[in-house]
Amino acid sequence: MKALRELLRLWPLALLFSAMSALAAEEYSFDASEFEKKPFELGGYVELKQEHFSFNRSGVFYKLNTFNQPQREHLDRTTGTLQLTGKLRQGIGTFDFRTNSSLQRDQLVHGDDHAIYDAAYSIRPNPGFTMEAGKRALRWGKGYAFNPIGFVERPKDPNDPQLAREGFWMANSDLILNPGGNLQTIAFTPVLLPVGGDVNSDFGTRGHLNPAAKLYFLYHDIDIDFAWQGKGSRPARFGMDFSTNVISNFEIHGEWARIRQITRQVTDSTGRVTTSVGDATSYLLGLRYLTESDTTYIAEYYRNGTGYSEQEAQQFYQLVNTAFTQLQQTGSPVLLQKALALSRGSYGRPNPGKDYLYFRAQQKDALGIVYFQAAITAMMNWQDRSYQVTPELSYTGVNNLELRLKVFMLQGGSSTDFGEKQNSRKFEVYARYYF
Repeated sequence: MKALRELLRLWPLALLFSAMSALAAEEYSFDASEFEKKPFELGGYVELKQEHFSFNRSGVFYKLNTFNQPQREHLDRTTGTLQLTGKLRQGIGTFDFRTNSSLQRDQLVHGDDHAIYDAAYSIRPNPGFTMEAGKRALRWGKGYAFNPIGFVERPKDPNDPQLAREGFWMANSDLILNPGGNLQTIAFTPVLLPVGGDVNSDFGTRGHLNPAAKLYFLYHDIDIDFAWQGKGSRPARFGMDFSTNVISNFEIHGEWARIRQITRQVTDSTGRVTTSVGDATSYLLGLRYLTESDTTYIAEYYRNGTGYSEQEAQQFYQLVNTAFTQLQQTGSPVLLQKALALSRGSYGRPNPGKDYLYFRAQQKDALGIVYFQAAITAMMNWQDRSYQVTPELSYTGVNNLELRLKVFMLQGGSSTDFGEKQNSRKFEVYARYYF
């Protein structure tokens, strides 16, 4: 409800932006002023999505997530989404926002969700200095599907890494210097992220003003970032990334992050949980290659330092199966309650394993059809060899309209990462109209 009230407070601004943009519109000419930034902008998209889920009824997460619910083989879901973006410029100040509203309906639930992704006011007294306060989705790191140094942002969805994400309330600034020579650019980004009450409550422990910073260098043709987040709502952490073009169509990138004194819980198959505190290291190595025929290849290896090994994950899967057996035989829910609690924590993350391989190939103008793109994405848990393959087709040949079709196919045996997911297949198609 709080997010809805915040969203409703933005509607008058959105209508004002729209009306004033219409009043300010003029016939196109080649006057240089036409290329200046408009003082008012309003845009976004409306989307209609249809999804068909085929459930993996033997998977532990299907059993946990549908406990005490009607058992189903399939589910069909329809989702309508409205995403609005807007900017108001006045002198050296800019207010911009992004809102996301969705209405979802399937055979089990009907619901709606409203969120402010971004809403921030920034002041830019000169091209090299910006101060900002509000809600902002920062994007730290060079990885395509994963970002180990994304310390002050919500994690990407590897199934759709380009999807807009909700930000956090913060104050930040950017200082950019251009010293020249081999060191072409230096940029410093300090951040203060408060957590208290309803403000950023999902970031971590309440009652902290969390400092963070990123230092960027462009040295020769190498992009380098050093990132840091101080101890507070989350354990302290630091890291770095890099990106460079080996040749014009071949890029390599990497990230490395160290988390200090993080608490980690590991269960055995009987529900006995061991808690340890120690440092964790995550890193990523990747490449992007563009061929002469406009085929793009992306490959990444991701080491998740806070993830679970194959053996540790298997203990959790065995715990869930034992818990349901105990419930059926004795009626006791004690073990099941332990399993449910663990599944709501780190065991229930979208990618809880330690080692992942990610690969994507996409072909522009596939089959010789302009604006038609074909792609295939694969992700594998390297330790247990379970995987997901996602072919997709998209067409953008109609002005402001995007059509996309994706099929998610999960494969893995018992007690494997993708073999224990809630879904075994998912079919997704959507139409998105930009305005």
